[in-house]
Amino acid sequence: MARFLDRLGRRAARHHWIVIGLWLVIAVGLVFAAAASGGETVDNFTIPGTQSQDAADLLEDRFPSQSGDTASVVYEARQGKVTDPANIAAIGEVQDALAKLPHATGVTGAATATVGVAFVSQDGTIGYTQVQFDESAPDLGTEAFTEIEAASQPAVDAGMRVEYGGPVVDYGNQVKSGDSEAIGLIVAVIILLLAFGSVVAMSLPIGVAVFGLGFGLSIITLLAAVTEIGSVAPTLATMIGLGVGIDYSLFILTRHRQNLAEGMDIVESVGRSNGTAGQAVLFAGGTVVIAICGLAIAGIPYVTKLGFTSAIVVAVMIAAALTLLPALLGLVGRHVDSLHIPHLRRKARKQQAADGAGWRRWAHFMSRHRWSAVILSLAVLIGLALPVFSMRLGQTDDGSDPKSTTQRQAYDLIAEGFGPGANGPLVLAIELPKAGDTAPATAVQDAVGKVSGVTVTPPQFNPANNAAVIIAIPPSAPDSKSTAALVSHLRSDVLPPVVAGTGANVYVGGVTAAFIDLGNRIEDRLLYFIGAVVALSFILLMMVFRSVLVPLKAAVMNLLSIGASYGVIVAVFQWGWFKGLVGLETTVPIVAFVPMMMFAILFGLSMDYEVFLLSRIREDYQKSGDNLESVVNGLASTARVITSAALIMISVFLAFVPNPNPTVKMFGLGLAVAVFVDATIVRMVLVPATMELLGDANWWLPKWLDRILPKIEIE
Repeated sequence: MARFLDRLGRRAARHHWIVIGLWLVIAVGLVFAAAASGGETVDNFTIPGTQSQDAADLLEDRFPSQSGDTASVVYEARQGKVTDPANIAAIGEVQDALAKLPHATGVTGAATATVGVAFVSQDGTIGYTQVQFDESAPDLGTEAFTEIEAASQPAVDAGMRVEYGGPVVDYGNQVKSGDSEAIGLIVAVIILLLAFGSVVAMSLPIGVAVFGLGFGLSIITLLAAVTEIGSVAPTLATMIGLGVGIDYSLFILTRHRQNLAEGMDIVESVGRSNGTAGQAVLFAGGTVVIAICGLAIAGIPYVTKLGFTSAIVVAVMIAAALTLLPALLGLVGRHVDSLHIPHLRRKARKQQAADGAGWRRWAHFMSRHRWSAVILSLAVLIGLALPVFSMRLGQTDDGSDPKSTTQRQAYDLIAEGFGPGANGPLVLAIELPKAGDTAPATAVQDAVGKVSGVTVTPPQFNPANNAAVIIAIPPSAPDSKSTAALVSHLRSDVLPPVVAGTGANVYVGGVTAAFIDLGNRIEDRLLYFIGAVVALSFILLMMVFRSVLVPLKAAVMNLLSIGASYGVIVAVFQWGWFKGLVGLETTVPIVAFVPMMMFAILFGLSMDYEVFLLSRIREDYQKSGDNLESVVNGLASTARVITSAALIMISVFLAFVPNPNPTVKMFGLGLAVAVFVDATIVRMVLVPATMELLGDANWWLPKWLDRILPKIEIE
């Protein structure tokens, strides 16, 4: 592989215009194709094998008018009550207009006499109208929200406060994400300028990463035109793509500049850099791709596609680092350090020399105080990880949106007037044994209505009279433990005896139940996924470093660093510690798919630093046989580039924390914490201290295992 990458780098450097031209032609074609495809992201949480999915499938098959998404129009009387004659007349006009909207199949609300559910608060100051559609929010499009606003104008003209909520509104009035990418790039530019002291050297990793990101996002847009891709996919792909794209190019560029300083020819230097650092990039990036694709273990199409789209962007970044960057290096030649800022360039050179000496002193210090270093590091990591034991998986809702949004204001008004559970109704989908046999539906209504705190509507029957829908409103908020417990109680204790022997089937579904099922599914699969990823990392590192203890330590340290990041997001998002610092207005559960995706991503990213540090240590140990000096030399030669790469990665991830979407905030903070811990406490403290403790045993491998393990050589 090293020889192949060496030849690839040399050819790209020699024929740089051809390589650059090919990338540009393909990129332009992708951009135009993506724009023409009209692909848009969609949040569709299908979870095969769950009751919520069975409910959705039943409604789509037998009761399509109840199978779509909903929207809510919420009214608050500024004076008097919403039931005052003028106000109720205006609400009646609104409901008549809403009933005429395309794909609206039912309108119920404050101006409608409905048995079972109150649409006006007890004090009469708050009311709401709910619109049922036969299409999903993405199918209705963003114009549906505009039409709902226009239909609600009579209530506005009557002097009432009007707010909007529900999935249709969420899709049509998405919160803007801001300029996270620009902030991360600006910080990366500053770090690279300080590291290189040259505008050209700085711009190469940034340019390759930005170009590769545009390339990868165009592919995601094309995929979104033919399959459902989650709305968080482009943001997540941008976050990961920028981080790894800059880092991978940085590693190769750093080796190239070292080669040039030693007097190598341009083409030879590019080839050698591609064959050495490039091989490590290919190995580390490949593990990222494999790990993220392993999210298919979850058995949830939404999560699987998030993994695949992120993996596509990482794969593009690998390809760009191994082909486009060598072509650009061949193009700029020895001008790679041109456009230097004199003071910064001199400072960068002096700092590089000082850093090497500083890291040598640090490594010797770790060797002298290895037991203290290990104990203190483990204490910090375990302390950070402790909150993970109270992690509660769930999903954010409109109650976690910024208070400035109409969705959040509608959520708060409904919670104030009708209780928090009104924001997360449960849909009971009933499959009747034969047309016209309505007794099972009535029995379900009676049984659920007797559950403490639950309000139910009378059953609605489809035209064929072989299916029914009952809406059950829980007493607690959609994301609370109590609601999850209620769903479990209904499914396991209340409903089975009611339909037993009748031939009917009843499924507890709806958005709230679907998110609960999503959390349960991921909770069931998470340990299997972690076990598979850890086993993969152990085998790969054994193949690379020909050791049992090195990969074993790496697996344990990866678990500790990722556990620390889990603990931090639980403390901030679930417990509310320092939540204001990340722009969070209320506590939220940990979004169900975040821990699994974080583990996949961080496993691969930690492999970057593991490979670059330990390959240098092993290379030196094979030459000298001196364990202490090999650790010192390996740390001194890689610490600066690892620190720079980690700072860039942390900056990119932290730049996404101000994003108004709590899910994006979780990813940004969690990934930043994990990279910080991995690049500091783990790589710079635990690795040298434990390697000095174990001595020559670090490189022990049974002869029989050495014979059967494939060999992977990474320089």
